[in-house]
Amino acid sequence: MIEKSKISALCLLLLLPLLNGCLWHTRRVKQVKPPTVVMTSTAEDLVKLINDRCNEIHSLSATVEFTATVGGPKKGKEKTYTAFTGYILLRKPESLRVIGLVPVLHTRAFDMASDGTNFKLWIPHENKVFEGPNTLTKESPNTLENFRPNVFSDSLLINCIGPNDLVTLTSDTDTQMDPETKKLVVRADYDLSVLRKKANSQELIPERVIHFDRTNLRPYEEDIYDSKGAIQTQAIYGPEQTFGNVKFPGTITIKRPLEEYEIVITFEKLRTNLTLNDDQFELKTPEGARVQELH
Repeated sequence: MIEKSKISALCLLLLLPLLNGCLWHTRRVKQVKPPTVVMTSTAEDLVKLINDRCNEIHSLSATVEFTATVGGPKKGKEKTYTAFTGYILLRKPESLRVIGLVPVLHTRAFDMASDGTNFKLWIPHENKVFEGPNTLTKESPNTLENFRPNVFSDSLLINCIGPNDLVTLTSDTDTQMDPETKKLVVRADYDLSVLRKKANSQELIPERVIHFDRTNLRPYEEDIYDSKGAIQTQAIYGPEQTFGNVKFPGTITIKRPLEEYEIVITFEKLRTNLTLNDDQFELKTPEGARVQELH
């Protein structure tokens, strides 16, 4: 004799075709447009691509526009500053000069110079100069005192990958809204991770991840990690433009998620591979300025 539970189960199965409208429903979703072309590459090829681009430019001089945003969820508020113009000088390996101008007045809002080992940052309206080593050794609750020139130098150009660096390559896909067509598109990526091995350990420490668009193998973002494995800097590279005979991103967005600030650099003029002198990267302390030593 068939058990009651088995009879109930049998009846339910027989009723399912009649109840299908009650058990589920169908809705339309936006169709995703796959990329028309997806390129393939190897880690070795992408390392060569980065190093070729790295060696292409040894110095640059640029007229730019800066837009800065400070704040976020941790601070509970966000402030965006009025865009202002400025100038950037860079000479490899680490010489850097960045000048920002006050809107309308075009006097200096700040002036920063680094020789690769030490740097100075002059804030004219406070008549104050911060100076110290390029490497931060002690964090301060004051965000400005934690600022170092590598925020710019690490982001403007993607550094070469050395022969002793360890790398891994993974691929990924991401669905995004195309800002022009307003349609969902799939972006296929390569993620090239650069790592180093911790001394006397099996642990691998991430140093940076370079993200490539697989439709053209162009690097569009670099994530740089701190010693604790957290993302310290994100450099996002906008579409390339032609400056002279060099292709260079028209915008670079620098994000510092830990300190919650963002700087967008829009390039108006750019010249590369110039002969730049040491004195162009020297900032003399103005007479009467207060000097604060950083560590």
